[in-house]
Amino acid sequence: MRWAALGEAGKVVAMLAGIEPEREDKGVRNFPAQIRDAEPWRRELADNGCIDLAAVMEPGIAALLAINARGADCKPAALALWREFSAARTAMLGLLPPSGGMGPRRSA
Repeated sequence: MRWAALGEAGKVVAMLAGIEPEREDKGVRNFPAQIRDAEPWRRELADNGCIDLAAVMEPGIAALLAINARGADCKPAALALWREFSAARTAMLGLLPPSGGMGPRRSA
């Protein structure tokens, strides 16, 4: 749920930055299932990364909305936050173990 909430926050920031949000690809969409099946150290880093990113995004979006509400241009700040979001998301996706193109492990 946290991953999905971060994705939605990223869309808000992209909108405020005046850019088209990236289309959610299969890797982004499947990240929670794939990281759940990864080694514990990878899961821990991903969980901490999500917590850290949420700690940046929540006040960042609040500040952007306050700037926007005053009628000021929030695009430069939103673009900076978008870049931080994008870099953090890419780093977390890098925590996935190489899978050779296979999806998450399934169990019956």
